[in-house]
Amino acid sequence: MSDAELGTVAALTHEGEGVVHGGRTAFVAGALPGEIIRFRRVRRRKRHDEATLIEIVQSSGERAVPRCAHFGVCGGCALQHLEAGRQIEAKHAELSDALERIARATPERWLEPLRGPLWGYRRRARLGARYVPKKGRVVVGFRERLAPYVAAIERCEVLAPAIGELIGPLAALLTELDVRERVPQIEVAVADNATALVLRVLAAPSPSDLARLEEFERAHSLRLYLQPAGLQSVSRLSDAGPEEPLWYALPEFDVRLEFEPTDFIQVNGAMNQALVARAISLLEPTSESRVLDLYCGLGNFTLPLARRAGGVVGVEGERSLVERARHNARINTVANAEFIEADLASPLPPELPWLAGGISHVLLDPPRAGAREVMRTIARIGPRRVLYISCHPGSLARDVGALVHEHGFVLQAAGVLDMFPHTTHVESLALLVPGRPGEDGRT
Repeated sequence: MSDAELGTVAALTHEGEGVVHGGRTAFVAGALPGEIIRFRRVRRRKRHDEATLIEIVQSSGERAVPRCAHFGVCGGCALQHLEAGRQIEAKHAELSDALERIARATPERWLEPLRGPLWGYRRRARLGARYVPKKGRVVVGFRERLAPYVAAIERCEVLAPAIGELIGPLAALLTELDVRERVPQIEVAVADNATALVLRVLAAPSPSDLARLEEFERAHSLRLYLQPAGLQSVSRLSDAGPEEPLWYALPEFDVRLEFEPTDFIQVNGAMNQALVARAISLLEPTSESRVLDLYCGLGNFTLPLARRAGGVVGVEGERSLVERARHNARINTVANAEFIEADLASPLPPELPWLAGGISHVLLDPPRAGAREVMRTIARIGPRRVLYISCHPGSLARDVGALVHEHGFVLQAAGVLDMFPHTTHVESLALLVPGRPGEDGRT
């Protein structure tokens, strides 16, 4: 598209690309703020050009050597070239900017960032698989960074080692199958007690395929599942007889949560433990508290909260997760938690029986789209504390702004946690309390 140019990187985009101004703005993957680089524009967008990095003329002192041999091609990570401490600072800056620009609110205090393991942390993932005739083999991995193809990787440094070190052997296995062209996806779920893989199969495996899969399952101590259609079709590859369900523990709260291999669980187990502990510390429930846990899933926050509070109501829109949460309450002998199925993407009716009796605290952990429709319900309840956990700073800021400027809450604290090291994913939390009469929530 153009000849090589020289430029200075001014900032990082939300996707971890270097921003070069001067003439038309260019986004350059692999470049860091402060660096002088040589780059070439390759694609024109509406407001900027995409460019490739040709040479780093002057390197940043914050540059790190990527640990993964596939970094730059694989789209699973975008920030391995940035020093780990600087990564979390960049995520804090993104949250701060979103709160100031969208919510028009500044927290009374910033929470110390929560940090955990940098490598081998990822226990949930969805990997692509594709048979490539020109290569004569199946490739397994995340999508490529700048293309819609599956990256051909041999190992992954951020996946839990049980799977991260198995990418190459897994690709070799799929290459041998008769249905090699009909396995587009693999779900990864690493529990405390087992490792599970769910193979999406668009055609029935042959008897020889099944034999190969069973041999691979035994050799690597895995649990393999096949998914020929929707989630209800998932079943074990072989009849292994009665076996312990998949589970993970929250030892600080004497809780063990069982789950199915396709259920949502927090990706980073160590950070999830730290997040649950911080959430309960910030909410400060007592034996007199009644807590509402919105988007509760299978009870990740609900059951630990029940160990501290007088009672907890968990609300979730997916029926299977509600049933799983109730099951988890039973196996943990938690009698003071109830679970309700409700559509949280639509306005809630003003009078609901499960809200009767008073709610003193609210915790919510919505999907990326946020929780716009429940803001009025939270305000109407009038809790003493609201803790909002988010995987998207923009939707968090939008909803915090509504609570602050429309409903008189004060943003008391906010902060980030490194749930996804080496990626641009920002996990954050915000604590809100009712404002005094006349306050607009701004500090």
